[in-house]
Amino acid sequence: MVKRREPRRVVVTGIGLVTPLGIGVEENWQALVAGRSGIGPITRFDASDFATKFAGEVKNFRGEDFIPKKNLKNMDIFLQYSLAAARLAAEDANISISDELSPRVGVIMGCGLGGLTTIEETHKIMLEKGPRRISPFFIPMLIGNMAPGLISIQHNAKGPNLSIQTACAAGTHAVGLAFHMIRDGIIDVAFTGGVESTITPMCVAGFNAMRALSTRNDAPEKASRPFDRERDGFVLGEGAAVLILETRERALERGARIYAEICGFGLTGDAYHMTAPAPEGEGAARCMKMALDDAGIDPESVDYINAHGTSTDLNDKYETMAIKTVFGEHAYRLAVSSTKSMTGHLLGGAGGVEAAYTALTIKNKIIPPTINYEYPDPECDLDYVPNVARKADVKVAISNSFGFGGTNATIVMKEFSEG
Repeated sequence: MVKRREPRRVVVTGIGLVTPLGIGVEENWQALVAGRSGIGPITRFDASDFATKFAGEVKNFRGEDFIPKKNLKNMDIFLQYSLAAARLAAEDANISISDELSPRVGVIMGCGLGGLTTIEETHKIMLEKGPRRISPFFIPMLIGNMAPGLISIQHNAKGPNLSIQTACAAGTHAVGLAFHMIRDGIIDVAFTGGVESTITPMCVAGFNAMRALSTRNDAPEKASRPFDRERDGFVLGEGAAVLILETRERALERGARIYAEICGFGLTGDAYHMTAPAPEGEGAARCMKMALDDAGIDPESVDYINAHGTSTDLNDKYETMAIKTVFGEHAYRLAVSSTKSMTGHLLGGAGGVEAAYTALTIKNKIIPPTINYEYPDPECDLDYVPNVARKADVKVAISNSFGFGGTNATIVMKEFSEG
């Protein structure tokens, strides 16, 4: 009989961020605490004929700072963001992968749509110049799994190499799966998170056709307003986040700085609708409960929720209802905030970025605000940390992500202690 391995504790030791708020942990955290919006007019293409003319673009990004210049032309921008975030995370964790450790290092990344920029640009070449002008790098540039693939090459990671395509829950699913793989002894270290870059004509037009995006063109920085009564849709964002996860023992042995401990993961399906969440957030509630059960943590012990909080009517209302279902009266004592109010919605990258922000919240004991919260919605009546960051001793926090197709993901983190 095979003896079952004891579960191992898993900690976050490195964070790499490329977002509309900045590049690196320091720029992101300063912007979050200041309640600064990363949303502005679209510069990637002429959006004058579009219903929505703004987005959360990454600013001042230089791919050559992270990738050999000769390789850049063969990489979609989402791949460049992935490699940049992975390098920043490895540097932040002060980790390098030896040949001995390499087979025990996994790369698990979430991505919703992949190289949409490359698809649109190549399709134009195909129509105007014909099939012989298509780049041989076209396919590798667009597929989502090239993000973990290139990260593994960059960092000599020869363990499991996976790309999770679960829409807006992908980043959280990736982090949760990486956590379980380390906890269960499959690997010892993981590069994990999420990435997306789809601020393109087709993507904006598609979401406009669904009436999913905000059209507050007169004040883009105020357009993402989760839980606010005047919300009119989400704001498209882009970027990447990579977290370094490793076993508690390994982190302590090498003297690593530990941001937080990951201790629970939940994932459910609504089985309800292609795009709308299940009524009253039924699937989201089961997801949060599963994650708390996995962590062995009572709902009353949770201090903070980094909400999915998209600034859409149904998501914000039903996520609020789901929180009340899981936490009961404690829901009104919780702090709940949506950092999408500042970054916009990074789709498949959102969960990775928000996992990083949740770890930073625990480490720094400051809760980022929900900015643009001006008009209370009677159906959204929790403490959304309106407009101003708050000092708080956050011991336990969760991060939620919900995606089209009714896919849900929640991770639980807590303050690290050696005991």
